Amino acid sequence: MKNLKVITVSLLLISSLVLTACQSTKPTTAQLPLATQIKNAQTGATLTPEELLAVLSQAPQVIVGEEHTNVAHHTIELWLLQNLQRKRPQGSVLMEMITADQQPAVDDVKKALKSGASMRDQRIQESLRWNPGWPWPLYGELTKTALMGDYPLLAANIPRAQVNAIYKQPVFPAGEHSSQKTVRNALSAIIYLMHGGEIAPEQLTAMVAIQQNRDRFMAQQLLNAPKPALMFVGGYHAAKDVGVPLHLQDLNGQAPIVVMLTTEGAALSAKQADYIWSVPAIKK
Repeated sequence: MKNLKVITVSLLLISSLVLTACQSTKPTTAQLPLATQIKNAQTGATLTPEELLAVLSQAPQVIVGEEHTNVAHHTIELWLLQNLQRKRPQGSVLMEMITADQQPAVDDVKKALKSGASMRDQRIQESLRWNPGWPWPLYGELTKTALMGDYPLLAANIPRAQVNAIYKQPVFPAGEHSSQKTVRNALSAIIYLMHGGEIAPEQLTAMVAIQQNRDRFMAQQLLNAPKPALMFVGGYHAAKDVGVPLHLQDLNGQAPIVVMLTTEGAALSAKQADYIWSVPAIKK
């Protein structure tokens, strides 16, 4: 009788562990943050989230630009993905946080999860060879949603080895639109400010080359991705005046719809985005 009780307790414990593992794999359902505002950058008209969703559901290519450390932006991204794939079949999702050399690992994890395997978050990160520079608490739910979806999750960034090679010997991608002096000067100014002015001229040149090679790879990936394609990247990569859309033009690709996630008070216009979704600034 005692042995039977031990076996019963053990089975219950195993069942509990399996259930916990299943729950940890399944992403949470996103709830939109309060007091956000969406504007059509061309007309200035205000949209509801559902109205924007209706527009995006008809677009073959959508780029969402984020502020990497803004928690509200990650919630909006998760909401967009979860609700877009309910409105129509999702063709593919692309993420800046995944590099090309991680693609085989991503494909393996996706295959395992789709076959019914249960994986805790830590195991998913290890299997993906996830870069800790992209904090999992911010990107985990979005990544898990894409991994569980019936569409490919694709890399939208170049490997570290390629970044290092470009840094040592800067080479710029060719193209009429992305190679304009105004574009490279704008990128130089952005990078200069991000480094607080503490950057040597040769380092600045290398950083602009890295940024543009990343943008070109993103554009190529988006162009080749199954449609409708949804890409999540940093705001400067998404921007129509300096980022991926220019490289799509150079590749004779279709213009994407750009949704820029930003913070209240930021100066953005139709030059940078088609739709601007702002969230309240965090009070310090």
